Amino acid sequence: MKRCKLAAPAYWMRAKRALARRDAVLAGIIRDHPRIALEPRGEPFFTLARSIVGQQISVKAAASIWARVVALAPRVLPEQLIDAGHAKLVGCGLSRRKAEYLGGLARHFVDASLHVAAWAEMDDEAVIAELVQVRGIGRWTAEMFLMFCLLRPNVLPLDDLGLQRAICLNYFRGRSVSLRTMRKIASVWEPWRSVATWYLWRSLDPIPVEY
Repeated sequence: MKRCKLAAPAYWMRAKRALARRDAVLAGIIRDHPRIALEPRGEPFFTLARSIVGQQISVKAAASIWARVVALAPRVLPEQLIDAGHAKLVGCGLSRRKAEYLGGLARHFVDASLHVAAWAEMDDEAVIAELVQVRGIGRWTAEMFLMFCLLRPNVLPLDDLGLQRAICLNYFRGRSVSLRTMRKIASVWEPWRSVATWYLWRSLDPIPVEY
C-alpha cells in the first residue's frame, strides 16, 4: 500500500518562524534544513500497525517486515489482517507477541471499540489514554500517532531517546540532564513542541524516518 505524498501541516511555517525567534539553537537547526518538513501520515490503522511493527527493531528490519505484511494484506485493512491469521503474520517475520498485537489492534478497529471518528475533537491526553488501552501501544507510540497522523502541534515525547539525546547535544554540549531540565527548555517552544521535536531529530538524522 503506497501513500501519496501529503503537504506539510498548515501551521508549519508559522511554527518555524515563532521557534526561530524564541530559540537561537532551534533557529540554527531550522536554517540548516530549509526544504523539508513533517510529512503527514494517512489512515489511522495503517499508522498504528506500522508503529507496532517498528517497535524495538532497526529501521531496516522494520521496513523489510512491513513489506511482507503489505504483500500479505495489500490494502492494510483490519479485516485483511484478521483474515490472514496469526501464523501468517508470524511468517512475515513478526514475533509472536507483535503478531498478537497487530491482530488485537485490527479487532479493536473492526469492533469499533476505539472512538476513531472522535479523535480529531479529543484533546491529546484523552487520545493517548484511549490508545494505551490497546496491547502493544504505549505512550511513545501514541505520541508519535498524535504528531504524525493527527498532526497535533504541541506534543513533547520526552520518553523518546532521540529527543533526549538531541537536547543534551544541542543545549548542554552532550552532558546528561534531567527530564525536568529538558521540560524547562521545551517550555519556550509551546504551542509548537511537535515542530521543535521534529527539528531536533533532524539535528541527529537529516533524513526523516518512519516513527
